[in-house]
Amino acid sequence: MRVPGRIRCPLSRGHAIALLVAAACYAAVLTAVLTGSQLVRLDWQVALFKPYAQWPRLRPVLDAFVIAGQRGPTAVAALAWAVWRGGRTRSPRPPLVLGVALVLLNASVGTVKILTGRLGPYDARTPGSAELFHGGMVFPSGHTANAVVVWGTLAYLAGHHRRTSALIACVMAVGVGLTTVYLGTHWVSDVLGGWATGVLVLLALPLFEPLIATVSAYVSARAAGYSMGR
Repeated sequence: MRVPGRIRCPLSRGHAIALLVAAACYAAVLTAVLTGSQLVRLDWQVALFKPYAQWPRLRPVLDAFVIAGQRGPTAVAALAWAVWRGGRTRSPRPPLVLGVALVLLNASVGTVKILTGRLGPYDARTPGSAELFHGGMVFPSGHTANAVVVWGTLAYLAGHHRRTSALIACVMAVGVGLTTVYLGTHWVSDVLGGWATGVLVLLALPLFEPLIATVSAYVSARAAGYSMGR
């Protein structure tokens, strides 16, 4: 029996738990960085190891591969696919979903980057420190978070091929994150934060489905009215 006045959660219990777990993981990584924990020590150990110097032959390939997480190219390509998908399904929902995901991504990642001001391995000043509040923009990793969100959103919209798309999304997200560590552009903790941020955005997307449905219905109605009036 439905209780009058009770607010119904738009997420299933399992989905809500996953969202809370992802938030807790992100909070744990952020806390570890802010407190200069063992994670920061690991950051320095990996950075000083210089993976790009240990395996230099991989660099040309990975320099190209990391573009799969770069915001500009991936967003444009994903938007083109979403518009094409919307045309096939005769619905503005695909580009709207992608648009909401990108807004959430940029707002969440950009805010934390500005607040933490972390420098990357190439610009680090004090060995062993977390390099915070120096005007840097590396935490969390935007490349990593972008790879999770863009490829994950495409999987979210994939329909019948969702499982295959989800597997591809996981490979791309993990690959881009590890590549940034190999290239020395990000600390390990930046990548962990990027993965957590990206997953949070994907898990939060269903909360915006009612708004997306409303806007989609409005756009479809206006388009239909315009077609009839011609």
